[in-house]
Amino acid sequence: MKTSIPWEWYRTFLAVLREGSLSGASRMLGITQPTAGRHIAALESALGQVLFTRSQTGLLATETAQALREHAEAMESTANTLERTAANVGASSASIRGVVRVSASEIIGVEVLPPLIAQLRESNPQITIELVLSNRVQDLLHREADIAIRMTTPIQEQLIARRVGSIELGLHASTAYLARHGAPDNTEDLLKHALVGFDRNTPFIRNALKKYPQLNRDLFSIRTDSDVAQLSLIHAGAGIGICQVPLANGPIPLQRILPHFFSLYLDTWLVMHEDLRNSRCCKLVFDVLSKGLEEYIYPKRT
Repeated sequence: MKTSIPWEWYRTFLAVLREGSLSGASRMLGITQPTAGRHIAALESALGQVLFTRSQTGLLATETAQALREHAEAMESTANTLERTAANVGASSASIRGVVRVSASEIIGVEVLPPLIAQLRESNPQITIELVLSNRVQDLLHREADIAIRMTTPIQEQLIARRVGSIELGLHASTAYLARHGAPDNTEDLLKHALVGFDRNTPFIRNALKKYPQLNRDLFSIRTDSDVAQLSLIHAGAGIGICQVPLANGPIPLQRILPHFFSLYLDTWLVMHEDLRNSRCCKLVFDVLSKGLEEYIYPKRT
């Protein structure tokens, strides 16, 4: 094989492996779907091997593709290390500058991070923030994000992790809803109200249902898997739903319902790849977010 294979073909190859489709890979990489298709076709031609077969569920990796995966990921890790090293050298200048990709859940990304990012940018205008909102755990080892806010304990050794606290979840309703329907006095009464909740089970929800089997999907009058949509529905007076307790005192105040019955906690971590420990830019963003999240979870009483 005489062809010199560009790294970007392997990068697209890995994206297709992870996403299972050309469309998913193109969204992940910020390229067009035809470009992703050309990369895969060119790589298959250069290798003289078929890497993916089509199915009703998407693209299936062949045995050859699976065998190449580990080596392609090693190339990806090396490429990421080169980028981080260059960023660290550049960050040694007097002005802190750079691009930092931050991953967070919908609620944290919409309700908590914007003022922190605004404050950070006001003091450090040379820093560019890329904010990724997803309840999926972003893979820091493969540089899907530089810094992630996670609601599960990190287990990968290559990560720097700082626990910022536990966010309490409680049942809440708007004053408008309670004015129309009254507040439930007990669990039995609660189940007669309009409830806002999830549509599909997730590992977190399945674990929560062990403690609160009453709050199953069939009881919800309105169902959505978007945490932001659930919060908006509660604010609009559509029903009683689960909300992070610190958000209840926001611009649209909510009243907590039956706190002695329902209370869950989200263990919250700030995580960064260890290769970024010497990047002044990433360290600054990490410290600002850490301080801001701690103040959100444990607000100072005046």
